[in-house]
Amino acid sequence: MRRDYRAGSLVRTDLDPSPILQFAKWFDQAAKSGIREPNALTLSTVGLDGTPTARTLLMKDFDERGVTIYTNYTSRKAKELAANPKASLLFFWKELERQVQVRGSVEKVSKAESEAYFFSRPYNARIGAWASQQSDPIPDREWLTQRIAEFQERFPDTGEKDCVPLPDFWGGYVVAPVSVEFWQGQPGRNHDRFVYSRQDGSDEWTLERWSP
Repeated sequence: MRRDYRAGSLVRTDLDPSPILQFAKWFDQAAKSGIREPNALTLSTVGLDGTPTARTLLMKDFDERGVTIYTNYTSRKAKELAANPKASLLFFWKELERQVQVRGSVEKVSKAESEAYFFSRPYNARIGAWASQQSDPIPDREWLTQRIAEFQERFPDTGEKDCVPLPDFWGGYVVAPVSVEFWQGQPGRNHDRFVYSRQDGSDEWTLERWSP
């Protein structure tokens, strides 16, 4: 199963002084390459028992603040972020032989921002947010099917964006980076790794090449 990576290389002169602009460049290339769901990422948090946990989510936005994701605020990940508001995000674009890792602090976005995104979702996704008691045990699939039917009756699809209101237990988080690593696969596992880092609260980024 071993294979060498030969899709490209990465040198310091390729990199923008801003990791946000560099990420925008790589993300645009990933999106244009035809990769399915280039906004997929692995979110890692510290479990309440101290054990790391991870799951795959979809990035919904990124800007100078950081990367924005959305979830149920009563889910396992939300409880972990409430206890320890720090996280790691990993994007892996295997077709381009690239990874980007973002590490930083996490805070909720405003209700207005969560509402704007929630109303942009398809009707069934909005109903699903109400029906799911995310991360809680359930007796069977029928339980979930019945919950969906109950909320479809409560919030019928009128075609209006706000026919399903935003639940107060659902919304977004922004991961504000303190480090961003860009990884480009290379032959012989001698990969190119560059890491941007900054102190909390600082606008200044340092850039280092790391050993593979």
